[in-house]
Amino acid sequence: MNKIVSRLFIFFIGLPLVLLITFLNYFVHLPLHLLIITMCAIASLEIYSIFSKKTSLLPKPLLFCCSILLPISAAVVEILPFFTDVNLPFGKEFVTYILVIILLLLLAYEVFTAKSFSESNIRLAASFFVVIYSGFLLTFVSRMTSFHKNETDVSNAVIGIFLLMVFMCDSLAWLFGNLFGKNNKGVIKVSPNKSIAGFFGGFVGAIVSGIIGYFAWTNVFSGSIVKMILISVLIAISSIIGDLSESLFKRSSNVKDSGNVIPGRGGALDSIDSIVMSAPIYYLLITIFYGPFA
Repeated sequence: MNKIVSRLFIFFIGLPLVLLITFLNYFVHLPLHLLIITMCAIASLEIYSIFSKKTSLLPKPLLFCCSILLPISAAVVEILPFFTDVNLPFGKEFVTYILVIILLLLLAYEVFTAKSFSESNIRLAASFFVVIYSGFLLTFVSRMTSFHKNETDVSNAVIGIFLLMVFMCDSLAWLFGNLFGKNNKGVIKVSPNKSIAGFFGGFVGAIVSGIIGYFAWTNVFSGSIVKMILISVLIAISSIIGDLSESLFKRSSNVKDSGNVIPGRGGALDSIDSIVMSAPIYYLLITIFYGPFA
């Protein structure tokens, strides 16, 4: 019963609230940037806690600072020109170069501080992953906040439909799984409660959302509807993999929830796992099919 209440709360309160923040397009989506930075900060602590149960990692303060530096850099890249007419070097790729510097910093830290090297490879690989997963991947949402097409701001449409796809994929996967999935569960060992019916529902949710976006913003999503359906299918796949991957992390460390910041839902990672893995895929596809965006 508690799970049903939490799901309904997220669908009727959480989703509209996130979409509201998305559509508060003040100072190049400053409210959304602040939300992304906050979620990255919490997510970095949560995934550190999960991985550190069984894996050696570099110090938590170091990885925390590196993780939040990435969404902060992405926000600065998008917002700074609004106030100063100054563009940072390399445009949106500035964040990628910050990531390279961070990886160099982590390598240097291990090189100069390690007392034993038997776990250095594992420690570095896991630490890199923590930073990339919790800090870098969500910056692809940040990069969409300044999207313009034919000198018209299209960021609300582009980001709003993406979030709707992911949330509807997750919500309908849960609904279909509960209604029709009793006899087709256990296909995926890492999450035995997931069902074939649930996966089907996820695809339906994403595709319906994509079709809504296609007809609601024809000036943005122009051309054949097949392009939007293809994007929706790939977002459903990446969302499902993102959800299952977080289950993998938790099972590997014998952890039930990533945290408890969201009542009835768990941690921040439990809510953004699908978004994290889908954001780069969506950014790439939307740029290829409907770009270029200024």
